[in-house]
Amino acid sequence: MEETNSRFNRICVFCGSSSGKKASYQEAAVELGKELVERRINLVYGGGSVGLMGLVSQAVHDGGRHVIGCSWCLLCRVIPRTLMPREITGETVGEVRTVSNMHQRKAEMARQADAFIALPGGYGTLEELLEVITWAQLGIHRKPVGLLNVDGYYNSLLSFIDQAVDEGFISPTARQIIVSAPTAEQLVRQLEEYVPEYDEVTSNLVWEEVDRINYVSESGVAT
Repeated sequence: MEETNSRFNRICVFCGSSSGKKASYQEAAVELGKELVERRINLVYGGGSVGLMGLVSQAVHDGGRHVIGCSWCLLCRVIPRTLMPREITGETVGEVRTVSNMHQRKAEMARQADAFIALPGGYGTLEELLEVITWAQLGIHRKPVGLLNVDGYYNSLLSFIDQAVDEGFISPTARQIIVSAPTAEQLVRQLEEYVPEYDEVTSNLVWEEVDRINYVSESGVAT
């Protein structure tokens, strides 16, 4: 596999701990992992080895991108202590970051990442996705947010968001925060080309340094 360079050091992937009923969801998770490997992009995710989470993380690991003991972490698993007894984590393939609660988990995942991608998932995936979209809208970060819209899985969500724009609850500029594509290759390419836009009001918001430092990645891509 030919490797290419990327503007991103790490991408955080939100996805289901279930595999879903369609084989296409599972195939998309594997293809996303391979796409990250090809572009030399590290992975941040919520931990575990089950469902789509396990498939994407294993694909990254199998691609040979992880080296234990290296100063950078290819696979950073962020697991709240209360979930650890129930997680079937399988073989350790990277650094495990143990956090105290779900808020710290999301904050750590966001801090480590330069961009976000959501594969198909349920309530947890949607909650994580919508929070990072809201952070982008408020100017807390400037990191691209992508939907891997496998077989139109997110069509209804995108239609809802478009309706919210039509009804005046989401601005047209804020609508542009979300990048969507049906394949991993197309989505990552669009994220690479993404240039953030901000509403006049939110662009003038000033966040305390302690707030921003929790969500700005170590590479500084999103500053």
